[in-house]
Amino acid sequence: MEINWDDMQDKVTRTLQDLIRFDTTNPPGDETPCAEYVRDRLTGEGIEATVLESAPGRGNVVARIGGDGSERPLLLMSHIDVVPAEFERWTHSPFAAEIHDGYLWGRGALDTKCLTAVQLEIILLLKRLRVPLKRDVILAATADEEAGGTYGMGWLVENHFDLIEAEYGINEGGGAGLQIGDRRLFLCQTAEKGACPIRVRASGKAGHASRPTDDMAVAKLVTALDRLVRKRLPYHLVSTVEATIRAFSQAMPSPMNEAILGLLDPEQEAQILENMIDVGFATLIKASLHNTATPTILRAGTKTNVIPSAAEAILDCRVLPGQKADDLVGELRAILGDEVDIEVMRASSGTESAYQTPFFEIITQVMAEVEPGSLVVPYMLPAVTDAPKVAKKGIKVYGFFPTKSIPGETPGFELTHGHDERISLSLSSENVTLTVQ
Repeated sequence: MEINWDDMQDKVTRTLQDLIRFDTTNPPGDETPCAEYVRDRLTGEGIEATVLESAPGRGNVVARIGGDGSERPLLLMSHIDVVPAEFERWTHSPFAAEIHDGYLWGRGALDTKCLTAVQLEIILLLKRLRVPLKRDVILAATADEEAGGTYGMGWLVENHFDLIEAEYGINEGGGAGLQIGDRRLFLCQTAEKGACPIRVRASGKAGHASRPTDDMAVAKLVTALDRLVRKRLPYHLVSTVEATIRAFSQAMPSPMNEAILGLLDPEQEAQILENMIDVGFATLIKASLHNTATPTILRAGTKTNVIPSAAEAILDCRVLPGQKADDLVGELRAILGDEVDIEVMRASSGTESAYQTPFFEIITQVMAEVEPGSLVVPYMLPAVTDAPKVAKKGIKVYGFFPTKSIPGETPGFELTHGHDERISLSLSSENVTLTVQ
């Protein structure tokens, strides 16, 4: 089927502009008007769609087009809430959705209203072309992902799972195209870490700050945190990360390929990462081989001349698939010592979907047609998405929104949640044949 992809790019661009102009900053979210826009676009072309509110203003839109039922459904996932934006720090207004210098600027341009726009236009295209489908295609654009998904995908799973039940899901979190040697690799997220924020608290004797003692809470906390940032937590290798490392090794010339394989050895990993020129890649792999604990919030004292009796830090902790909160606490205790208390504030598990599946193979085949010689690589996102909420129900979720890195452009992951979030419009595509399975 011949498709004019330049026309599709224009449609997606206009749709993305419309979506960005809904201020869905979370908190408070107020996603319902944006969800109603998506619903109205779909129902206007005869596609079954409904908005479901988990609470006043917290709208989620679910839509479906039918297949012949010979295979189980495919779920297209995205979220329409966005993180706050500091207006004064942006070059162009974060909710004006303006185009400047070949970019569409706005909060959500990357995370993830771009995905909503693409998925919306795809489901409309499938309907217009009357593509014969083996499986139903379900679209779920949800609220509240940026605050944990309680009012979004989590609520849908608990209350309306029949509307989104599927065999596979396509989600955010992957798709970056990387040039490694002579090959282009596209990262497909098949795993992600769980979030486990932890409070670390030290206690000591209060007193006048002019007479410091050896029993100061702040000193105990700082000493413990200093040990934490200087050491890495224990090494753990999950299946997806092993596949990532082996794929990168295959793409690299000798002797770099052998060095990359050394990351599979816990005795060599630290030295190999230290010698890597690409700091971004090194930090990604390090985070993929370890649970992580990053101090982000510090609290102590109310008056300059008073030694506080308590000091605390909040650690942003991420746990690997297969690891639990208790495992993480044990690793932290070995480093932080016994002079601090460790409290798990909440915990979610990491998740890993099998990548030896027919659907993953379809992704690989399609990308080989679109980008000859490319390789699709399983990859673990060190952050958190809505994927675990549906994965626990047996849906195999792949984060895949394929993009190319463009020389001289700021990588998308550096713009996500940052100032001046924007997406490039510089690439257009020629007409291609669409193969639907």
